[in-house]
Amino acid sequence: MALRQTWEWERWKAVGQHAFFTTVLTLTVLGALAGQDLTAVETLLRIGPALGLAAWYTYWIVLRGGRDRSPLPYLGGALAGWVVMTVVDPALLPVAVAVLTPYWLRRAWWSAGGVLVLGAAWSWQRFTTDGTDGSVDVRALTGCVLGIAVAVTIACYVATLDHESHKRQLLLDELTATQAERAAAERQAGTLAERQRLAREVHDTLTQGFASIAMLLDAARDDLPPGSPVARRVEQAMRTARDNLAESRRLVHALRPAPLDRTHLADAVRELTARLTEETGIEAYTVVTGRPVALPPSTEGELLRVVQEALTNARRHAHAVSVSVTLSYLVDVLAIDIQDDGTGFAPAVRHTGIGLTSMRERIAALGGLLAVESAPGEGTTVAVTVPLPVEPSAPGPAPLSGMPGAERMAPAS
Repeated sequence: MALRQTWEWERWKAVGQHAFFTTVLTLTVLGALAGQDLTAVETLLRIGPALGLAAWYTYWIVLRGGRDRSPLPYLGGALAGWVVMTVVDPALLPVAVAVLTPYWLRRAWWSAGGVLVLGAAWSWQRFTTDGTDGSVDVRALTGCVLGIAVAVTIACYVATLDHESHKRQLLLDELTATQAERAAAERQAGTLAERQRLAREVHDTLTQGFASIAMLLDAARDDLPPGSPVARRVEQAMRTARDNLAESRRLVHALRPAPLDRTHLADAVRELTARLTEETGIEAYTVVTGRPVALPPSTEGELLRVVQEALTNARRHAHAVSVSVTLSYLVDVLAIDIQDDGTGFAPAVRHTGIGLTSMRERIAALGGLLAVESAPGEGTTVAVTVPLPVEPSAPGPAPLSGMPGAERMAPAS
């Protein structure tokens, strides 16, 4: 509603400006023609430039939209026409008020100064061309002064209204931007809440179910003759249940990055690499360079999920012996490199999985870039860069070792 009211005000202000120009120009020309015995040529010399000025104003201000920022060609041409009209008949001096119509609303002081200058010029022209013996009519002079004072007051008032309108528009723009940011924050909060709900549902249903199936199959295997076909099938079913149990747990961690509930990204990544070493025996470690900067929780959550996915790929597909994660806090970007010494693959070959696609989408949503460098037998490097805030917030927790610069966490035993 407020934006619509502002638009209506701008529209009516434009209509009023064009009407003011037309009224001033018309009344000035009619006043110059009234009460004078003019020939056709003399009449044409007064009406012709006025029509030309009206056409000039229509082209530059009405058609080309120069109402708020009047172009210089308009001012030059309009002032030239005004000079010609004033030379032809000094009574056309007030046409300058119409010429400067697009400028009256720019500044209150400019408006007042313009009215004062034009009023003084008009008064001088009136008292020097009225045929008197040099004496000044006090009544006429008082009327001129009062007229100029009223014109100055009106000009300042209208200019002040326009200035307040611009301020109001700026406030409305800021309000709109704030509402958009709030809506985005609410959407992010809703997304995180939904992820946490799904994580709880998966944990309470699938994870618990796979754990129960694995326990029951383990108990059933103990009751079967070792090496029998049924025992082998039960063993296969138990391995499948345990694999799915591990997958469901990783899914829970991916949906709800619990490490970020109590720490920042760098420490959360350290926990991931330490857990990878503990669970698989892979030599995994984290390196942090630069001064850690606390990013928005949603951004850190997305980055943590990308690191989780890269570590999962190294765990499941790369058969790596060593995995390193490097977080480099530079001046304006955060660079994350996940490197393993596994089997590698050909990035140009189309893969059926959605892991890399999901990682690219997450980083693209953050305004960053993701690149994958790999070759068969040469390991894989996932390189991520995301922009840091222009005005960084408070730095994250200091490195555990308390030493500046690079940091390396030893593999968990």
